[in-house]
Amino acid sequence: MMTMLLSGIGMGIVFDGYRVVSDELRISRIWVPVFDLLYWIAATLTVFQVLSSSNHGEVRFYVFLGLLLGIGCYYWLFSKLTVRLVKLLIETVRAVTRFTVRCFQLLIVKPLVLLFRLAKLLLAFFLALTMFLFKIVVQLGRPFWLLIAWMTKPVWKPLFRWWGNRVNPLIATWRIPERFRQGKSAAQGLWQRWKNRKDAKKNDD
Repeated sequence: MMTMLLSGIGMGIVFDGYRVVSDELRISRIWVPVFDLLYWIAATLTVFQVLSSSNHGEVRFYVFLGLLLGIGCYYWLFSKLTVRLVKLLIETVRAVTRFTVRCFQLLIVKPLVLLFRLAKLLLAFFLALTMFLFKIVVQLGRPFWLLIAWMTKPVWKPLFRWWGNRVNPLIATWRIPERFRQGKSAAQGLWQRWKNRKDAKKNDD
């Protein structure tokens, strides 16, 4: 009978805890009957296991009396305390979770974001500095390159003339500029047709 009394108290504690958690999690009412059924199945199996261990599974009147007394004593003495403790535990878990997330943001996320921004700023600075130095080098080296070009003019000018004599006839034969203009006109025509169809479809809708 004492075992059943304790089982009744345990059933009451679990039921109140389940009820408070379901209310805090705002479980849809559609699932409430399902969870209730699962609770009662689990409670029945647990009580049967306890009864089997303590009384070899024999069912007597005092078994039901012990369960009823245990449930009644629990709801009379401990129900409000259990509800408060479960709510306090839930609030503690929430506070710890918020604190953990906040620490993660402050100690990991924000430093990484700052490092990323700093890296972008340094990269932009080095790129700008590199371009500036490159322009300075080009400007300073321009007279030198002009001098080299003037000195090597007898070498590269005939090469350019020879290259032009070879390439210009090929360009004229293949009609590259004309074909390029034709391809460009065809692409513009296809784009205009697609755009007109799209506009017509919008107007029909």
